[in-house]
Amino acid sequence: MAHAYTPGLRVTDRATVRKNRVLPLPGKTLVKVGDRVEAETVVARTDMPGKVFSVNVAGRLSVPPGDVPKYMVKKKGETVEKDGIIAESKSFVSWLKATCFSPIKGTIESVSTITGQVLLREPPKPLEVPAYIDGRVIDVTEGEGVVVECVATFVQGIFGIGGETVGPLEIAVKSPDEPVSLNSITKEHRGKILVGGSLVRLDALEKAVKTGVKGIVVGGIFDEDLKDLLGYDLGVAITGSEHVGLTLVVTEGFSGINMAQKTFELLRKNAGAKASISGATQIRAGVLRPEIIIPLRDETGKGNVLKPEDAKTGGGMKAGDLVRITREPYFGKLGKVKNLPVQPQVIETETKVRVVEIEFPDGSTVVIPRANVEMIQL
Repeated sequence: MAHAYTPGLRVTDRATVRKNRVLPLPGKTLVKVGDRVEAETVVARTDMPGKVFSVNVAGRLSVPPGDVPKYMVKKKGETVEKDGIIAESKSFVSWLKATCFSPIKGTIESVSTITGQVLLREPPKPLEVPAYIDGRVIDVTEGEGVVVECVATFVQGIFGIGGETVGPLEIAVKSPDEPVSLNSITKEHRGKILVGGSLVRLDALEKAVKTGVKGIVVGGIFDEDLKDLLGYDLGVAITGSEHVGLTLVVTEGFSGINMAQKTFELLRKNAGAKASISGATQIRAGVLRPEIIIPLRDETGKGNVLKPEDAKTGGGMKAGDLVRITREPYFGKLGKVKNLPVQPQVIETETKVRVVEIEFPDGSTVVIPRANVEMIQL
């Protein structure tokens, strides 16, 4: 039987999920192997260097760059206060004196006799890395980070924005074909992650932000609504660092697309449970997917281990597999693999590529490039 390798989305009710929680700079790990942690537990901490500011002391004092050190009131490594004096010219006539003040609170980083510039650095800022999921620490790399493991319901989306967030799961609609409306969002949803059906529009997103909703998981969104929410056209990029007031995970695609029945039922089954979600997405390349992780209390029968790298790619595609189309004009549609022709074929663009024949639920079929589909891994 023919097989093909293709990226895939995972939708599973039980799997062992492992998450690397790594510091961007060396720091301190705060837990040990075997510790039980909550999603909010800080597992590692470091200090990020403060911003650097340049002050043209030579120019302000009207002295040669090589003479700047002798006019410095504060020396390299010493602390300074905002608006505190860092350098001052000497004169017996007070009104001929020139004074240079610090624009920040920080320390003297360096004094250059070549440029006459003095570099000031703000105090370091603490950075804490939370566990992100409820689970158990299974590995610790001292000073770098940890690996946290849990048994969870795991669902990947096709696109998302916003960073990691945690909250109770709330079902905002009755069925996977129902959109999230203004009436779907109430003040009781503050601090929660809402699950919608086919679509969420801009007005509902804005109300969710004002209400204090932490996240929304929904089947589809219109591109123009996303652009208006962000204030710019996203283009091709890595998402996840947006600050719009909530995290959005789209499970199906761009437009009004019913959430897959299995995905909706999995999320509805876990209504009220604590969920961890992330909107981080690597667009097109398919190496980073938005996700919903719902740790389970029952850890027996753990299921397949989903390591961080496993969430990036799928495996062999074969006849009968459920797939999603990732390019127009069928973007977001679900179907089953009917046939995998061995020989490359010429498509509409007159390019010869390997193709796959997809059968839709209504019985219709379409032949498209294999690169334009991804597997739904149940």
